[in-house]
Amino acid sequence: MLKILKGFQLIDGTGSAPVADALLVIDNDVIIDVGKAAEIHIPEGAEMIDLSGRTVMPGLIDAHVHLFLDSVADPLGLALQDSDSMATIRAVRNGAKTLRGGVTTVRDMGWRSFANLDLRNAVEQGIVPGPRILACGQFLTMTGGHAWSCGLEVDGPDELCKGARQQLKAGADLIKLMATGGVLTPGVEPGSPQLNEEEMRAAIREAEKAGKRSAAHAQGTSGIKNAIRAGITSIEHGMILDEEAVEMMLERGVYLVPTLAAPYWINLRGLEAGIPEYAWSKNKNIMEKHKASFQMALRAGVKIAMGTDAGTPYNEHGQNHIELKLMVEQGMSTLQAITAATQNAADLLGIGEKVGTLTKGKQADLLILNGDPLKDINAFAKIDRVYKGGKVI
Repeated sequence: MLKILKGFQLIDGTGSAPVADALLVIDNDVIIDVGKAAEIHIPEGAEMIDLSGRTVMPGLIDAHVHLFLDSVADPLGLALQDSDSMATIRAVRNGAKTLRGGVTTVRDMGWRSFANLDLRNAVEQGIVPGPRILACGQFLTMTGGHAWSCGLEVDGPDELCKGARQQLKAGADLIKLMATGGVLTPGVEPGSPQLNEEEMRAAIREAEKAGKRSAAHAQGTSGIKNAIRAGITSIEHGMILDEEAVEMMLERGVYLVPTLAAPYWINLRGLEAGIPEYAWSKNKNIMEKHKASFQMALRAGVKIAMGTDAGTPYNEHGQNHIELKLMVEQGMSTLQAITAATQNAADLLGIGEKVGTLTKGKQADLLILNGDPLKDINAFAKIDRVYKGGKVI
């Protein structure tokens, strides 16, 4: 069934200037033409959908979410109480909320079992609603390392190698490694290195052999550099960068997924909302360094993809667009932020040939807004409708 969307402002995700009075032709789930209405042939017999006064852009891509964590005051504490079945029920709900919030693709960044791979498959098969999911299976952390309760504890290159192979055997889309401590785990420090360079290299080598990518939770400077030298594809969070780390990322084409929303919500809600004191105090110590590191990477031209870390305290699934607002507040143009959440994120995930831009031959994943986000960043909260694969959600 042909559908023709007309009369809208087009932001195609490539970083190009918006196009007024645009037209988009969808054949089932694929875009077959898009651009200025005056330049496009209108096929006969198509369903016409008037979107005058609206903005159409690619569905957002969130490169860092935790669908199996609820965004309560202490998500890891709740996860310890949950059975895998209960966590999966939460994840199904969180995926549906994410999709309704305009995010049509996510990268789920780890759980203690392979349930995230099952959820990915269930969404693909149409069993449950949700965004397109790429998932790492279990993330790999050292014994007692960051988020040990929700990942696979491994030590030494041999165990890292085997751990990576186990994820790949289960069907993981990428390998995720814990290069440093983090805010939400008691007894570890965000700036402290954890898995070392040799250990991470062993896992990354297995990912590369299988044609897969890798990501490192890396907040402190030493751990960030260890991950880069080991061959990582993306640095997640990157809270304490220095000039050398930025230069290393530029030389190797390493992406930054900044997740500005995670510390933002912890700081905003605070101790009175029930956030554990150890998490709040660590977040307070690192938040300004995080902003400065993002700005440093942005000025230098490091490749940046949007990721929210949704599932951390009060970082709600379905409110992923707040990350765009935060990136703009820290120096990105709105068009740059949109590109980070569309084309750049798709390229990072290795799916740029399918999604991420509104161009011919791509999947018809669309976010339709009541308003113009280039004039008012809050327009991202004014969703008219969402299409995934040509179907209205």
